[in-house]
Amino acid sequence: QVQLVESGGGLVQTGGSLRLSCAASGRSFSTYAMAWFRQAPGKEREFVAGINWSGTSTYYADFVKGRFTISRDNAKNTVYLQMNSLKPEDTDVYYCAARPLNMEWSGNVYHYWGQGTQVTISS
Repeated sequence: QVQLVESGGGLVQTGGSLRLSCAASGRSFSTYAMAWFRQAPGKEREFVAGINWSGTSTYYADFVKGRFTISRDNAKNTVYLQMNSLKPEDTDVYYCAARPLNMEWSGNVYHYWGQGTQVTISS
């Protein structure tokens, strides 16, 4: 069992930055692929970024490439999402998710989810 707790969301202006953190508790964090998704009320959940269990491979949705960076620290059981050059359309609730071993693009195959953290970008 893995429990995930996100933090770092907030309100920033267009062009600003935020760093989200997702702290994991439980066993074998280093064997889990991690990902960030986002979802607004009434909208479908969408993949933002993912990282494999070792941190050697990262994956990004086209709309965040060059602006967001995902990383992990297995010693701290934490995954991060550094978000730069934020835009109003990045406003959403951001969720981290975990699944064993391989990173996948679909949220349907992730076993564990955090409660979400609100990110709001003002224009």
